[in-house]
Amino acid sequence: MSVRALLFATALASAPVGAGAQVTAPDRFFKQPVGSDYYLANYAEYEAYLKRIAGESDRIKLMDIGKTAEGRTMWVAIVSSPANLARLDEYRSTAEKLARGRVSEAEARQLAATGKAVVWIDAGMHATETVTSQGQIQVLHKLLSGSDAETLRTLDDCILLFGHDNPDGMDLVSNWYMRHADPKKREFATLPRLYQKYIGHDNNRDSYMANMPETENVNRVLFRQWYPQIVYNQHQTGPEGMVVFVPPFRDPFNFNYDPIVMSQLSEVGFAMHSRLIAEGKAGSGMRSAARYSTWHNGMERSVSYFHNSIGLLTEIIGGPTPEKIPLVPATQLPRGDEMLPIAPQEWHLQQTLDYQWSLDRAVIDYASRNRERLLFNIWRMGANSIARGNTDSWTITPTKVGRLDAAAPLEARGARKVDPALYKTLMQAPAERDPRAYVIPADQRDLPTAVTFLNALIKNGVEVERADQPFSAGGKSYPAGSYVVRTAQAYRPHVLDMFEPQDHPHDTEYPGGPPKAPYDVTGYTLAYQMGVTFDRVLDPFDAPLTAVPDLMTPPPGRIIGSGQAGWLVGHETNNSFILTNRLLKVRVPVRWMSGATSADGAALQPGALWVPASTKARAILEKGTAELGITAHAVAAQPSGASIALKPVRVGLVDRWGGLMPAGWTRWLLERFEFSFEQVFPQRLDAGNLARDYDVLLFTDDAMPPKGAWGSDRPGQQPEVVDTPTEMRRMLGTATDAKTAPAVAEFVRGGGAAVAIGSSGRLAELLGTALKPALSRQVDGAPRPLDTKEFFIPGTVLRARVDNTQPLGFGLPSEVDVFFASSQTFMPPFGAPGTRRVSWFEGRDLLRSGWAVGEEKLAGTIAVADVDVGRGKLFLMGPEVAQRAQSYGTFKFLFNALLYGGAER
Repeated sequence: MSVRALLFATALASAPVGAGAQVTAPDRFFKQPVGSDYYLANYAEYEAYLKRIAGESDRIKLMDIGKTAEGRTMWVAIVSSPANLARLDEYRSTAEKLARGRVSEAEARQLAATGKAVVWIDAGMHATETVTSQGQIQVLHKLLSGSDAETLRTLDDCILLFGHDNPDGMDLVSNWYMRHADPKKREFATLPRLYQKYIGHDNNRDSYMANMPETENVNRVLFRQWYPQIVYNQHQTGPEGMVVFVPPFRDPFNFNYDPIVMSQLSEVGFAMHSRLIAEGKAGSGMRSAARYSTWHNGMERSVSYFHNSIGLLTEIIGGPTPEKIPLVPATQLPRGDEMLPIAPQEWHLQQTLDYQWSLDRAVIDYASRNRERLLFNIWRMGANSIARGNTDSWTITPTKVGRLDAAAPLEARGARKVDPALYKTLMQAPAERDPRAYVIPADQRDLPTAVTFLNALIKNGVEVERADQPFSAGGKSYPAGSYVVRTAQAYRPHVLDMFEPQDHPHDTEYPGGPPKAPYDVTGYTLAYQMGVTFDRVLDPFDAPLTAVPDLMTPPPGRIIGSGQAGWLVGHETNNSFILTNRLLKVRVPVRWMSGATSADGAALQPGALWVPASTKARAILEKGTAELGITAHAVAAQPSGASIALKPVRVGLVDRWGGLMPAGWTRWLLERFEFSFEQVFPQRLDAGNLARDYDVLLFTDDAMPPKGAWGSDRPGQQPEVVDTPTEMRRMLGTATDAKTAPAVAEFVRGGGAAVAIGSSGRLAELLGTALKPALSRQVDGAPRPLDTKEFFIPGTVLRARVDNTQPLGFGLPSEVDVFFASSQTFMPPFGAPGTRRVSWFEGRDLLRSGWAVGEEKLAGTIAVADVDVGRGKLFLMGPEVAQRAQSYGTFKFLFNALLYGGAER
């Protein structure tokens, strides 16, 4: 479908009028002037304003890019000159050809000369960062109504895409803020829930996975449809004692992307600073002014670097409630990273919006003045990627540089000079070449999850191919239906980042000092997290491949055999849990076979599903196997051996006022895999008698306030009871050791099950088990996490062992990649009865992707445990087994726990 077919122009009796015509000013449309203190427009009003001005100006068209998680329409306002808007398909096609990098240099130069710079400027991603949404209203009006030379020039040179990332959040936050008639009582610190339906603030950590509909919609515009050369993602709050953080960023930057994007990022950043300073707008800082870096791929502006686009982030102060800029002495002396300090003063919303207009104006002006160079350079970066993917190439990493450094003779250690001959030996070893392609075999353990992984790549514009016939590559044979991702494509940086381990440098506050905290996680290789089997192919090969045109469903599964007794289904696919939940929902008996079994000559590992024959079961299996990509074996006799009878499980997902992001991600995950559950809040836990309503209680990270060796709690604000809508009052309250823990202990000892992930593993202590935290020290007689100089794993992929003969390990391989972020593990119980080690760390070399200091301290410690408590179960999972709904490779720990927790015992 063409972009033109997606465009929406509000139907009016009169045709849109020209640039000189009256465009409704915000002050004449909204209840109060936008930018007023103590006032926020909501998304419904914003949307209505977009439609109004789209009917009044020939400089704007609206594009519907899809629905949000709550069903609101996401609009992009395309702003440009009337002549450009009449040729949008042509300019979009030009942007695509250049971004994909497959045209010749001569054609690229011609396209760059005639094309238009495409700039994305968004608002509202983090809904409590309210200034971006309010400011966009003013920016749109100024661009549509302005007749100055700069406005006309920039509209002629550029196509501007103004998007809103989080309509649901804007409505929630604005309505909550405006609920009080008294302006002085207005606030949004006590929001009742997350401002994105599932993930709140983490909606800016979803870019490479694109689980959420909002992320998928935005990615489609950025990397599959419009290919902007600049992606400007606006945020708040700014550094203390300043007004706004503006790029460039601090190191490290990720070594996978093209350095051209970083050099141009600095250019745009300095243009933004220069405009503010020239206009007398003080208080902008860069680099050392804040800890933002360009390492992690998960954010909207940072995923852009891996797609050869200039990703911009600003963080600015302000809000509808006036505030004060504090006096921070360290910010008062001009320096390279803060050239024009600002004095302490009271600050109002309109001042922030004035800065935002200047920043937007600077970015647009840069794009206009550098239009041809931006267009040509995005081609150059794409062509560079294709060339690197077609030749032997090597990526320089900190580990390789460390080898060189270690090779320096002792007497030369000061200068660190090394024999140049070692460059090829240590930096360009033939076996360490970057792959020409990655092959994802069709015969892997969990092909449906591999398809989900490939869909995440496709959502990011990556080209994926499928084999129509068997083929060979790298000396290995692959069956038909296998997938290939070549690195000779424009988005090669993103491809490498999703398959290769992140090798984060050892970054300290000062030489020999403590580690410097990264802005986000350091290791996140998606293929590792999802447990995808793939091969790195280092040499060229030919194969009968067909391009995958769009998102895929798993290849249809089937029922094998003709036996009439029932069906056996392997436990290896995550989708088997969807099938199980569908069967249990209609009360079809399902059992897990405790030991290994076989069917039709196929060996099935422990945990295989046994479904006795029935008409109801057959209908679900026939539909489910085809839809979910699962194989079921129809067998002639019931398998022998011990088994575990499952039953419909009542899951209580623990949450709290304001919403827990880990619980929100888990809520999305449980819905996706069709588990029945309900949210449960501290008041209900404290009331006791939990077995009446639940079989399993699920405590995600932070659901039990962390203390001692588990870290420190970060309690959110809650409103007074009288200030809370009646239907929300059940959500008030906080989980406590004094009231919540005894109620949970009674539930578990009476036969219930509790799943505790991350810091909620404190339940091991609160329920009196033999397991103790392994990564702790004593400070003033109290347990505390280990000092970061001796143990620091801030978000990393590690390798763990699994006992897959135990119910929590059913379906998993004997080794698995786990996501570990400042997590806690457990000391072995030394023979304590009723405590089973399901997953653990073995040896000292555990790092798979990211950065780890002191990983050897994990050796021998328990990651996942199954503990008997009275007549019930406590399932402990130190690492984040459901990390941001990305770690498909460890979902089975959680899913097994939920079903096993409710099983007959």
